[in-house]
Amino acid sequence: MRRVRARSGAVWVAAADERIRYVGSWGDYSTAKGNARATVNSGSRVVFRFTGRTLTGCFDVSTISRPGQIWVSVDGARPVLRTVDRTRVRLAPRRLGPGPHTVELTVKDVHEYANRWTPPLESAIILSGFELARGGQVVEGPAPSDVRMMFFGDSITQGVRALNLAMGPYGADGRMTFAALTARAFGADADQLGFGSQGVIRPGSGGVPPAGETFGWNFHGSEARREDPHVIVINLGTNDNRFGAEAFRPAYRTYLAQVREAYPEAWLFAMRPFGGYLADEIEAAAKEHDRTVYVDTTDWLEPTDFEDGTHPLVVGHVRAARRLTQVIAETTSLPVRLPAAAW
Repeated sequence: MRRVRARSGAVWVAAADERIRYVGSWGDYSTAKGNARATVNSGSRVVFRFTGRTLTGCFDVSTISRPGQIWVSVDGARPVLRTVDRTRVRLAPRRLGPGPHTVELTVKDVHEYANRWTPPLESAIILSGFELARGGQVVEGPAPSDVRMMFFGDSITQGVRALNLAMGPYGADGRMTFAALTARAFGADADQLGFGSQGVIRPGSGGVPPAGETFGWNFHGSEARREDPHVIVINLGTNDNRFGAEAFRPAYRTYLAQVREAYPEAWLFAMRPFGGYLADEIEAAAKEHDRTVYVDTTDWLEPTDFEDGTHPLVVGHVRAARRLTQVIAETTSLPVRLPAAAW
């Protein structure tokens, strides 16, 4: 397999470099040019520190039919939007000082309607590595958070239509979902696993299977790492409403038991979908497990928090995150490190 090389004079940093910290659902991914890291989920992040005046991200887009978008923040500056539609993407918005610098990449979204599950992926962020300026290097980065969370859901957790009615990355923003905002409030590292159209019965768009079959996997053939979270939030059921309560009840019970078996010590929060679908079945399943809380979202959102009646706008996500943060804090005693007024 041919290895990726940096351009003349630049310093090459491979995606597998142990000093790069990956937050969220990232898996090893083989490309024609070498080994990479790939994610199919909005909200996934990359954090590392480096020296040098320039930074370029190197991506594999050879199979991508619908490019994703990322937010890039260097040294805590306001995030800059980049579309990953080419092999080299300039990440530093300007010529930097010598450093060290901290960079954070956050996946804004990948398109839910292109294949995002079975390699070769057509909708994903596939990171080969980074190019630093001559003499630059990766240095020891920020430590992981001492709080870890996981969010399992559908297009709402993905952030679809949070910005506007456009489908795909231009209308979505995984960084501004109720899941991302809640994790930020606790200063947590989080896996944000939202798949448009998915339920516990219904498959997701882009070739994604139902929730029970995606649990524990980054994408097909890539097993997710197992790190015990403090908190797991589940917001599923909206896309299962069409199947009725009789079909949903055993499927949701099985899924909740699957999550509980994998993470026996975590606090589980089973949310009533914002549309109120199948609430009785979700509440009943939650009562079957210890350290499991049914989250009644009744009256959390107003009609004006939606533009299409289903997907909250950013204002709706903010309102929901504030309520969910309160529920989690009161239940678990985890400290809120970023007050809602700072969102």
